[in-house]
Amino acid sequence: MDYTAKLDEALNNLHEEGRYRTFIDIERKNGNFPHAMWRKPDGSEQPITVWCGNDYLGMGQHPAVLAAMHEAIDATGAGSGGTRNISGTTVYHKRLEAELADLHHKEAALLFTSAYIANDATLSTLPKLFPGLIIYSDEFNHASMIEGVRRNGGAKRIFKHNDVADLRAKLEADDPAAPKLIAFESIYSMDGDFGPIEALCDLADEFGALTYIDEVHAVGMYGPRGAGVAERDNLMHRLDIINGTLAKAFGVMGGYIAASAKMCDAIRSYAPGFIFTTSLAPAIAAGAAASVAHLKTDNALREKHQAQAKVLKFRLKGMGLPIIDHGSHIVPVIVGDPVHTKSLSDMMLENYGIYVQPINFPTVPRGTERLRFTPSPVHGPNEMDALVRAMDELWSHCALNRAELAG
Repeated sequence: MDYTAKLDEALNNLHEEGRYRTFIDIERKNGNFPHAMWRKPDGSEQPITVWCGNDYLGMGQHPAVLAAMHEAIDATGAGSGGTRNISGTTVYHKRLEAELADLHHKEAALLFTSAYIANDATLSTLPKLFPGLIIYSDEFNHASMIEGVRRNGGAKRIFKHNDVADLRAKLEADDPAAPKLIAFESIYSMDGDFGPIEALCDLADEFGALTYIDEVHAVGMYGPRGAGVAERDNLMHRLDIINGTLAKAFGVMGGYIAASAKMCDAIRSYAPGFIFTTSLAPAIAAGAAASVAHLKTDNALREKHQAQAKVLKFRLKGMGLPIIDHGSHIVPVIVGDPVHTKSLSDMMLENYGIYVQPINFPTVPRGTERLRFTPSPVHGPNEMDALVRAMDELWSHCALNRAELAG
């Protein structure tokens, strides 16, 4: 086989479909985010405003977070020095796990290097702990959940997105005595819609199933202490396993699960994705713990974040743009074609200094390609005005009229 030719073929397919992904080389400016510097391929630089970041609240530059990280580096150095089982557990990891357990009102929490690994490792390990386990997974669950369910070797059922009736039918069709788990998200990141958490918990109670929720796009931002949508809706006590991230609203890096002490101990003891991975650097754990602790009390930041999202959606709707609005902080504008989406993204960056990454298949279904904006408390009125003006001008620019882009 001509291996190079096969690689060329695979990459050319992406180029021809208009969904080849390019990395934009940016340098964030501490204390000045969402402003950053774009380093162009020719070596020149251009100031830009980031409108697609996951640092939802700007905590990646918060003084309390930075101070905690500096202190940890000065005290311990750079890396952790090993896996959690072999010299890689420090006071910073234990402190962070305690903060997370307290946040979600659970007995324990378990740290991973990312929420992707936390989902994959946990969901792929559960059938080892509960032989015969059937996992019922929402069809729009994140790729990390899909991968964990796929790899676990157990039975799985995929139910229609947020469709409680479809899930009920699948539960009724299976052996009542079989162990079961329902896996879903609180906020689905591409459309920004909410999962029917209470209804899913009701089904879990009725059919004797465990519940597994991914709160990645909600922790830090919803609930009186930032524990997520389940906290906002007073449902945390009904969820057996909560997955979250430290890399979005908390502004640092890493992922975790929060659950009973026995559940966390079992995952810790059986999940290869935990056992054989070097632990987070102590400075990262320290910064994340400071961020979690701070956001337990900073409701003003959460309220400002929600207000910014509402303002942006209101203004884009007023221009007649096809946005999806389910009431969350995520603002998707549907373009519907990968080539047009990439063209819009490129023009926003090159002509207006606005960075928003195109979202294409397989992240979203074909025909729903989009620009996904993530407003934050650090996007001020000037940044908002510039974005709205750019979208208004570009929506019909270069012969791409509104009708074409919307359909």
